Amino acid sequence: MAVALRCFRHLHSVLRCPAVVQGLPRAPPGCTVLLPGGCGQCPPQAVLTRAMATKKAKGKGQSQAKVNISATLVEDIINLEETNDDMQAVVEALKEDFNRNLSVRTSPGALDHIIVMTKDGKFPLNQLGQISQKSPQLMVVNMTNFPESTAAAMKAIRESGMNLNPEVDGTLIRVPIPKVTREHRESLAKLAKQSANKSKEALRKVRSKSMNQVKKFKSKVSEDTIWLLEKQIQQMADSTAEEMDKLLAAKTKELLG
Repeated sequence: MAVALRCFRHLHSVLRCPAVVQGLPRAPPGCTVLLPGGCGQCPPQAVLTRAMATKKAKGKGQSQAKVNISATLVEDIINLEETNDDMQAVVEALKEDFNRNLSVRTSPGALDHIIVMTKDGKFPLNQLGQISQKSPQLMVVNMTNFPESTAAAMKAIRESGMNLNPEVDGTLIRVPIPKVTREHRESLAKLAKQSANKSKEALRKVRSKSMNQVKKFKSKVSEDTIWLLEKQIQQMADSTAEEMDKLLAAKTKELLG
C-alpha cells in the first residue's frame, strides 16, 4: 500500500511538470475526442457536435435541442437555403390555392386560373375567354375569341370543385353562383383539407430529395455531420408542416363561419 501511494505521488508530480504537459497530444478546441494528432474530423471553421436530447418533466414527453448548422460550413454537401426556399414555395402555392379556389363568395377572379384542356394544350380560362360578373348571382364567360374551346371550358368549370354548374348559350357560358349553404361551406372545407394534404406530399418530396443529397456524402464526412444535417432538414420540414396546419385551420374557420 505504501509503495502504491509513493508511485501515485511520483506520477502526480510528473504530470504537473510543464515539459511533460506540453508533450501531451491535444484535441482541437471544443473537440471532446483526444487522439494523437487530433480527431482528424473536426471542420476547420467550427466543430459540429451531436445535439443532446433534453428531457422534460417526467410524464410530459421529451423535446430535443434545436439544430442550427451554419450554411457556409456545409455548402459543399447541400444548399440549406435552397431547401428552405423549396419548402416555402410549397407553402406559397397552398396559400395561392386557398385564396384563388376556396372562397365562400365566388368572384370572377376565382375562375381566372381554372385550367382548360384543349386540343392545343392546357390554358387558364382567362386566356381563352373574357370573364365578367353580371349580377351577384351570375357570372359570364365570353368565348368569342376561342369558340372551339367552349365545350372544354364548360367541362373545366364544372369539374373545378367549386360547386358550379355552367350553362352554354352559343359562345357564352353562364355560371350561376350557388347560394352559400352549410353543405357548400363543408364541401369547401373538405377541398381545403385535400389541398393541404397534397401540399404536405409535395413537402415530403422536398425533404426526401434533400435527405438523399446528404446521404451521398456519408463516406466523405463524419457521422455526426450527417446526423446534424438530417436533423436540421427534418426540423425545417416539421416547421413548414406546422405552418401549413395553421393555414388550414384558419381557412377552415373562415369557410365554416
